[in-house]
Formats: sequence, structure tokens, C-alpha cells
Amino acid sequence: MTPAHAPLQSTNDFVVKFANVNGSGSASANELFAKAILRMGVPVSPRNIFPSNIQGLPTWYEVRVSERGWLGRRGGVDLMVAMNPQTWDVDVVEIEPGGYLFYDNSKPMPKSKFRDDVTIIGVPLTQICNATYDDPRQRQLFKNIMYVGALSALLEVDPAVIETLIGEQYRTKPKLLAPNVEALHLGRSWVMEHLPHPIGLRVRKADAVGHRIFVEGNAAAALGCVYGGATVCAWYPITPSSSLAEAFQKYCQKYRVDDAGRARFAVIQAEDEIASIGMVVGAGWNGARAFTTTSGPGVSLMNEFIGLAYFAEIPVTILNVQRGGPSTGMPTRTQQSDVLACAYASHGDTKHVLLFPEDPRECFEFAAAAFDLADRLQTPVFVMSDLDIGMNQRLCAPFAWDDARTYDRGKVMTAEQLDSGREFARYKDVDGDGIPWRTWPGTHPDRGAYFTRGTSRNPQAQYSERGADYVYNMQRLLQKFETAKSLVPQPVASQSEVPARHGAIFYGSTSPAMAEAVEHLQADGIAIDTLRIRAFPFPESVRDFIGAHDAVFVVEQNRDGQLRSLLVNEFGIDPARLVAVLHYDGTPITARFIAGAVKERIAVSFSLRGKVARSAG
Repeated sequence: MTPAHAPLQSTNDFVVKFANVNGSGSASANELFAKAILRMGVPVSPRNIFPSNIQGLPTWYEVRVSERGWLGRRGGVDLMVAMNPQTWDVDVVEIEPGGYLFYDNSKPMPKSKFRDDVTIIGVPLTQICNATYDDPRQRQLFKNIMYVGALSALLEVDPAVIETLIGEQYRTKPKLLAPNVEALHLGRSWVMEHLPHPIGLRVRKADAVGHRIFVEGNAAAALGCVYGGATVCAWYPITPSSSLAEAFQKYCQKYRVDDAGRARFAVIQAEDEIASIGMVVGAGWNGARAFTTTSGPGVSLMNEFIGLAYFAEIPVTILNVQRGGPSTGMPTRTQQSDVLACAYASHGDTKHVLLFPEDPRECFEFAAAAFDLADRLQTPVFVMSDLDIGMNQRLCAPFAWDDARTYDRGKVMTAEQLDSGREFARYKDVDGDGIPWRTWPGTHPDRGAYFTRGTSRNPQAQYSERGADYVYNMQRLLQKFETAKSLVPQPVASQSEVPARHGAIFYGSTSPAMAEAVEHLQADGIAIDTLRIRAFPFPESVRDFIGAHDAVFVVEQNRDGQLRSLLVNEFGIDPARLVAVLHYDGTPITARFIAGAVKERIAVSFSLRGKVARSAG
């Protein structure tokens, strides 16, 4: 079919989206496609969009190819690989004018199902499979590899690279190697013989990946827990965090088993989230570095234990891989939806430390750092990842670890210190930082003991309902939170080349799209300074950044502007100065969305100023 729009022409800069059926075996083939381009030295950013069931519903896999290294979702699709008749209509709509539609044309489709401004590429995948394979399961699985082969011819992806990847994938199952390579070349050969190739979208070998690694955020966080000294994980399965606990167990089996074969770790799948956080609190009280991993609904169930850990001052690390809410929400869609729920988790007056990693490398670093912070501050610490980071492979800088680094266990009084006659008052601020001294169970036979309770007490840990004792304790906890401001990861600022009246605050997985959006805005003559927040509590530099600009856009992925609310609440800032840019449909935010929203709000602001000026005149 000849398109009514000139076909897109682009090398190493386009978006391919695969539309499949969940459970069809397409995931490994789609990942093979993305990794092949990566092996050719071209950065890719894949995202798996899948349903919250086992099989049968639609699933998508989007691969952004960007030699410039943009890793956020761009928005729009240049090549749609439409393998699911159920979603055909919505998939075709997504294609950019001049884009390409690849489909299985074994059965004819009515002309009304196509677009005049899109190049149609039909390959009879089912016919080829039926003629080659007798087994129905083989037909389905090898059809996936076959379309990868067809795409390799259309896009000039090196087939030798794909063959190498197939060899790596099936090195423990050599019998599957030859059939997969055969299916790859069946698809490739058909295109080479029957279709014009390559198309306007092409992959050219480059050297733009460098030494970066390709890893999921959940695996990175799990490894960070190992390096951070964690020995106890208690968890209950919940999407999208389950793979984090599974990865931790895998790493522990490799790194936490002694020479005699004894496990030096405990991974416990509890009966529910309440039990899991209870186990973690108990382990933390006993001196172990312990964590749980969960998502929003799990945090909701954990609230009472979180409050106990906060008030009894027990180190706890919680890795929250956020998803869409409320209630069970959208289990397999991403959002930054638990910011307020975690910042003030539990009943009464509580404030918790939150860490916001932007990519797998920071998932590794922040997971490890969380245990130091929890011990130093004697409090729960949340690592706020999300599905987009946690369950998608992302390019990032290699992990680094200083072997000379020692763990910060905080203020733990030893038996020698107790024997010296040093005063031990479990909940007394003796250093002015709000952090009391503690002891571990069994430190001394008759000194340093105290009763741990969730009810109010005096500085010596004795039960008390005196108002003065309660106020002392609550004010001390606030002072400890102030101390945390200098201990948490500090914000990262980026200044425009020219003076900017506007600023933008963002955090977490919004980061890659935000970086690209700034360039779009600069191209349109809009200067903007940015500040990436990496932790709560906010240091004073965040207040200074807001004060230095006429207006600050707060970009986040939830409906209610939760970080914006936190900024207003903590700093007492005029809400009108913080302009919410909100994206919450469950897909990762795009640079196009951010830039468009900022330009629209700036245009409205200029229009209002003009009206005021004309009215005054």
C-alpha cells in the first residue's frame, strides 16, 4: 500500500511497539529484539506493558531506540508490530503519520482497517509456521522469533548479533538453539525475497552505549540490600515488588552462604504484609539489618507496625515499588502514588525518611544507604521506586562499591561503655541531634536493658502519660527528622544557560523524560532551571530553589500532586507558586507531555498578565 504521507526516515532514532497477547511467549522475542539493537551500540529503552492476569489479555512491549541516549518514553509509535487482533484498532491509531504497520497477513484484512498515511508491511507469519511446524505450541513460539527475523531485514539489524543472543539464552538448552535460529532466518529470508528493504527506519552500528549496564531496578535494589548488609527479608508477594525479594534470595544464595554451606540469611514469605513488617521490626530491634519489599496496598496494611517502629525507634527499611492506586488500583501500571502515604504513614504525628531513586544505579545505591540511615536515625526508611524503574530494564552507569566502606550502625552502646558508668537512657537526647543511644539485646548481663513499648514513656523508657514526657519525646523525634536533612541524598540542580524565571522540580522515574523535555523547551525559547529531589525530608536548598523563581512546575505521576502537597506542607509555601504538572494514566510520563504542559501553562500565564495590563491601562 502506498501511503498518503511520506514514510518516516530515521536512523537510530525511533519507537517500535509490539502488540501481543499475554502468555503467547512473545516477551522473550521482544526482549531479544531490544538487546540486539543494544549490542549494536545503540541505546534502547524498553518498557513492558502487561495485564494483571496470567494470560489471554493484551500486552505491549515498547522499545525506544535513541542514539542520543534518551531513555524516557517519547510518546507516539513509528513502527507498530500488530500481533493482536483484539487491539488492532487502538494500535493502528497510535502510529505517527508516515509510520509503519507490520502485521501477519496470512488472513486478508478489510481496507477500512488500515490508514492511508501509514506504510503497510504484511508478512504471512502463520502460513510460514503452519507449513514448517506441526506442533501448535511450536507454531506460536517460533512465530515470535520469525517476526524478529523479519524486522532484522527491514531495519538492518545484524542477524549475527541476534544469533549470539539466542545462543546465550539457550546455552543450557542446546536443543532449542538450532530451531530458534532457523525461525529467525525464515522470517528474515521471506522479507529479503518478497519485500523492499530496508524501510525508512534503520539501525546503524554505533558506539553510544559505552560501559553502561542494562538491568532492572528491582534486581539492582536487591543487590543493594546485599551490599548494604541486609540479612533478613520478610515479604508477601505483590506486584510489582515480588521480583525484588526473589532477586535478593538469589543473591544471598550466592553471597550469603559460608564455606560450610550454611545460609547466613533469612528470607521469609509471610502470610500477609502485616506479618512481614512485624518480622522486620522484630529483626531490626534485635540488631539485624532487615527489610520488606511491597507496594502501596502493602504499605497500607503495614501502617500500625510502621508507627510502632517510628515511636519505639527501631531501624526498618521498606522498599516500596509503587503502582497505580487507590485500593488494589492498577497492579501492573506505574505511578508515583504513595508519596504522602509513606511520608506520614501510620496514625498520629509521624514523618518518615523517603529516598527517590531515578534509575537502577540509584536503586542499588539508595537501597544500601537506607540501612545506614535506618540505623543512624533509628527509624523506618522508605526507598520509593516504582514499576517503571523496578520491572523494566534500563541503561545506567555501572554499580560502584568502596570495599573500605563500613556500615553506620548508629548510636549503639557497648558493654564496655556501660561498664564505664556511662549513663544509658534509651529515649534521651544527649547529643542535641534528637537521636538517643540504644543497646542490642544481650549486650550486658545487667546493664543497658529497657522495655520497648508503643505507648508513651519518659527518657528512661519508663511508662508515662505525663504530658511533658510525651511532648519531650515528640519534639525530640522532630529534631531527629531535622538531623536527617543533612544525612539523606541531596537534591541535584541544573541551571539554564540563560537566566530563567521558571523552575521545575521532579523526582524518581520522571527523570529521563524531564531531561529531554528541558531540551524541547529550550528549542522553543523557554529557559527553565530544574531540581531533582532525591529524598524527604527536604533540605533548605529546596526552599531556596523555589524562592529563586517566579513559578516552579512540580512534575509528578499521580493525580493529586502529592510531592507538591508535601512541599507546601513542609515549607508553608504559597501553593500558587507551585504549578502541578500531573500524569497518571499508568504509562510512564513522556517528554512530549511535560514540555506541552509547561508551554501551555506559561502561555496561559502570559495571557493573564496581558489582560491585567490592558485592564490597568
